[in-house]
Amino acid sequence: MNSDNKATLIQANNHVTTGDNEGFLAYCTDDVVWEFVGDQVLKGKEAVRAYMKEAYVEPPKFDVQNLIAGDNFVTAIGFISMKNEQGEIVNYSYCDVWEFRDGKMAALKAFVIAV
Repeated sequence: MNSDNKATLIQANNHVTTGDNEGFLAYCTDDVVWEFVGDQVLKGKEAVRAYMKEAYVEPPKFDVQNLIAGDNFVTAIGFISMKNEQGEIVNYSYCDVWEFRDGKMAALKAFVIAV
């Protein structure tokens, strides 16, 4: 199951990098929760959809350094680059901890720092 969860996360993120947010959301549970530690918590697909529409004006670019799977969790560590409201590219270091339920992404705890 761990390798399946890794594959699911990779496939879902591939949709994000091509601007296909709906394709990404198909891999999430309806009650998905995204927690950006120290910032905000999004509850449900509608909240995540609204965030993605606003934050991902252009698809972000991921550079995943490590994917670590155990039980129902996959941790992704790496870098992400995306445009801010002024259209400037901002680079971040991140650690995403994804919880899976029934083969879908159910929760995210994201630690994101601008670098």
